[in-house]
Amino acid sequence: MNANENNEYQQWLGKTEHAEDTIASQPAAALAATLDKLEFDARIGQPLPLAWHWIYFHSLAPASGLGVEGHQRLGGFLPPIPLPRRMWAGSRLKFHHPILIGDHLQRHSTIADITLKQGRSGQLAFVKVQHGYHRDGICVLDEEHDIVYREAINPNDKSAKKAPPIPAPTTSEWTKTIHPEPILLFRYSALIFNAHRIHYDRSYCKDVEGYPGLVVHGPLIATLLLDLITTSQPKPVSSFNFRALAPVFDTEDFSVSGCSTKDSNHELWAVNAQGELCMQATATTSTTNLKSPQP
Repeated sequence: MNANENNEYQQWLGKTEHAEDTIASQPAAALAATLDKLEFDARIGQPLPLAWHWIYFHSLAPASGLGVEGHQRLGGFLPPIPLPRRMWAGSRLKFHHPILIGDHLQRHSTIADITLKQGRSGQLAFVKVQHGYHRDGICVLDEEHDIVYREAINPNDKSAKKAPPIPAPTTSEWTKTIHPEPILLFRYSALIFNAHRIHYDRSYCKDVEGYPGLVVHGPLIATLLLDLITTSQPKPVSSFNFRALAPVFDTEDFSVSGCSTKDSNHELWAVNAQGELCMQATATTSTTNLKSPQP
C-alpha cells in the first residue's frame, strides 16, 4: 500500500453507521445455554451479562455479499483495505448503565482512526471503530473496537516470521479451564451471525490460514474473562479493555485467569496449554452498583 492508498483510506475517517436492535430474551437464553450459565434469568427486565450485547446488532449481509473467507465484503462502512485476513484485535468498553432484556437500543458507529504499519509478518492495517449504545437517548455503553487487517500467507512457508510467545503470569486469584470444542465455536458463531471460516472450517484453517485447528473467537474469550471477574468478586465492572495477542485453537484446553492489583483495578488474561499469553485484559470495578436511568 502506497501513500496515495493511505490518503484514500483517510476519506473513511468520520464515516458513520446507525443501527437498532431489541435485546430479545431468546438469543440471551441461547448464549446462556452455550456457556452453561444455567442460573441465568432471561425474563424481560433482567440485566444482560457484560459483553453479551455482541450477540445482537448483526450485520445481515446477503450470501452474495460475503467473501471466500466468510466476511462481509468491504467498501461500505469499513474501508476496502486490500489485506484479506481481518480479525478483531481488541476493545475498550465503558459500562454506564445495565442493558436489560427487552430494551430497544440504538447503536451509533464511527470510523475513528485508520493506521497502516509494516509488521514482523508483513503489512498491517488497524481500523478503530467507536460504538455508542443508547436507550431513550441515554448512553448505556461506550465501546472502541480495534480491527486488524493482515496480508495473506503461504501456509507451506516455514520461514514466515512469527512473533515470539509471551509468557503468562504464573499466579492468579481466579482461574478457569475452558475446553473449546467445535460445538461451542459453532454455536457462538451462529449467535453472533459470524460466517468467518476460521471458526468452523478446519480444512480452510489448515490449508489457507496455516492454523493447526479452529480459532476460538476473540470476543468469546473476552466474554469468558468478564464472566470470570463478575463471578469471582462482588463489585460491578465499570470498564473493561482487552487485547488479543495470539490465536487460541480448539486442539487443546486453555484457561482464563485474573487477580486484583490495587484499588479497583484487576488484571485478566487467557493462556494456552503451553503457558503462553493469548489475551490480556484489565477491568475496573465500581464501589456502587450501576443503575438503569429512570424513563
